[in-house]
Amino acid sequence: MVIYLLAAFFLLLFIVLSIIDRRRISNGIVLTIALFFSLLSVVYVTFAKGNELLVSIMGTVLLLLIILIPFFVIGIATMLIVNGRLMLKREGRKLANMLPLFIGLGILVLIIMWFGSILKTGSPILGLAIVFVVALVGYFSFLFLSFLLSTFLYQFNFPRYNQDFLIVLGSGLIGGDRVPPLLASRLNRAIKFHEKQYLKKGKRATFIVSGGQGANETISEAMRAYLIEKGIDENFIIMEDKSVNTLQNMKFSKEKMDAIMPTYNSLFATNNFHLFRAGIYARKAGLKSQGIGAKTALYYMPNALIREFIAITVMYKKAHMILLGILVLFFVFLAIMGVTFS
Repeated sequence: MVIYLLAAFFLLLFIVLSIIDRRRISNGIVLTIALFFSLLSVVYVTFAKGNELLVSIMGTVLLLLIILIPFFVIGIATMLIVNGRLMLKREGRKLANMLPLFIGLGILVLIIMWFGSILKTGSPILGLAIVFVVALVGYFSFLFLSFLLSTFLYQFNFPRYNQDFLIVLGSGLIGGDRVPPLLASRLNRAIKFHEKQYLKKGKRATFIVSGGQGANETISEAMRAYLIEKGIDENFIIMEDKSVNTLQNMKFSKEKMDAIMPTYNSLFATNNFHLFRAGIYARKAGLKSQGIGAKTALYYMPNALIREFIAITVMYKKAHMILLGILVLFFVFLAIMGVTFS
């Protein structure tokens, strides 16, 4: 009975939090917990009813899942390594492009360490250390699953065609003045929405191209030129050229809009992998804006999602440091008490 109540409570809490504001990582965390208790409820009710056929099927499924876990983990590690090599080939030898490769190799190392601890004949400290590492991986795996759920659900935005402003978030240029495919997809997504709004409502939205200066490049100017080339009236384009990150994109764009009219409707356009984090920054900047996402090449997604996850984790680093500190103290206490996992 308690399991059912917990599942219902967390599902209801997720719905309420999503209605209040969808741009929170806590929504994904609550949903992950709700899904866990819901799954637990299904397993419990299946075994509690005692139907031999259902129990047999459920037992077989659970056994297969347990047996397949190592192969699933090895499969993920292999896919990440392959993706990392592909990123290096297509995107260049940059440290950021090597993230999938490093994580894939790290998973394989953990698997080797785990089996080594099972086969070992020695140190109890090593066994405790292995369990600590597994707990650490479990913690971040839970957070990553919550992040993926939040990111996936946030893709389903259905904004009204009554927008006054369309904020397009900038990114790096090619050769200092050419719009790359990644940035072009954001601009095209905003153009598509603008055209649909004009057809449906006869209302034009003003574009805010938001991106400051990088090394030898003026991002907002290149974005403005791209929009004009695509047929957008230059009188409906505002440049925001002071920002150097997404939070500043939102803050400085808000200042531009506030200076024009006291109340307005606005959207921001970015790539789908960046949509959720951009939404968090919009909330932090005091914007009610939701986002619309542009599609991204499939091979680029693992690397992009890992980078987004790291960025959001760093965003809430104080909370994670407190929780990890508690975890460390717990394992130190186990070591002092002489608890072993050998």
